[in-house]
Amino acid sequence: MTNKKIVITGTHLTPALAIISKLRERENWQIYYLGRKHTLEGDKTPSSESQILPQMGIKFIPIPAGRLQRKFTRWTILSLMRIPLGIIHSFWHLLKIRPNLVCSFGGYVSVPVVFAAWLLGIPSLTHEQTTVVGLANKINALFVNKVAISFPDSAQFFPKNKVILTGNPLRQEIFTPDEPLFSLPKNRKTIYITGGSQGASVINQAVLEALPELIKNYNIIHQCGSKEFQKISQKRQTLPLKWQKHYFLTEYIDSKHIGWVFKNANLVISRGGANTILELAALGKPAIIIPIPWATHNEQLKNAKFLTDKGLAEILSQSKLNGRTLVQKIQKMIAYLSGYKKAGEKIKKEINKRAGESLVDALYDLLPS
Repeated sequence: MTNKKIVITGTHLTPALAIISKLRERENWQIYYLGRKHTLEGDKTPSSESQILPQMGIKFIPIPAGRLQRKFTRWTILSLMRIPLGIIHSFWHLLKIRPNLVCSFGGYVSVPVVFAAWLLGIPSLTHEQTTVVGLANKINALFVNKVAISFPDSAQFFPKNKVILTGNPLRQEIFTPDEPLFSLPKNRKTIYITGGSQGASVINQAVLEALPELIKNYNIIHQCGSKEFQKISQKRQTLPLKWQKHYFLTEYIDSKHIGWVFKNANLVISRGGANTILELAALGKPAIIIPIPWATHNEQLKNAKFLTDKGLAEILSQSKLNGRTLVQKIQKMIAYLSGYKKAGEKIKKEINKRAGESLVDALYDLLPS
């Protein structure tokens, strides 16, 4: 039995899950996760990592991290006060765990952990998902041993002697559609709609407006998040029984089911996060992307254009999103689905599916000899 220990941190859970899987394939690592307890400041919704990781046998440890906000709100002062508190907590937990490595996946919660690792002389690596580099990883780059990047364009933002190009780790579960989630009627196309792990209220509202029209022709798998699940469940119960069998509602789709969902979806509707975009590309899956308009440096719109430029997706601006525009965009894409699929066959050959292995190799290189 090995004594190797690793602390993983950050707000980007999907690549973290991919790395956890790859580490466990290598040997019996003891894995700890230092992260955020809640999704947003002032919001009591539990973070995805706090719910998912304990079910995987991983010790999740919440830390009170703060961040530099881009505009002043009632949470600004409290958030600033939590920065030194986050460092103290991170220092204490790392001192107690004494890990061999720290691996960061960015976001404000990772900064105090990376800084504390530097103070304690623990080797560390941070991973940047996108070409648009956030403030957290710019700070992390000052203290880590290595910066792993997903795209060559990101190298310009980091010290040259620290940069390694690994690609973005993909969950291997998206390629293994073995666990059915629902019993889908087979006589119609299926649309998978998601607003991310926590759901998106604006997307949920548009889906509810469009639902009477959509369920006439399609199976709908709607991942709505926990906050609005009860409300939307009640709405589903008001539908005629003949339509309910085509509308499949869920709070969250876990890793063991996501491959099945992607395989059965003819069209995906989602936000434009880097992980989502790369997974869609790796699967060659046609999609409608609704970018978050307030994302840093318009990151999600740039991500979405990666797919639209290759003919795999269409962008629907959130400012124009409603039930009517959603139906129109779906109908347009379904009518020309064969063309999008052809584009998908080309793009999925371009995606590095071994990024997880490359990143784990980089972590092993940091182990003290």
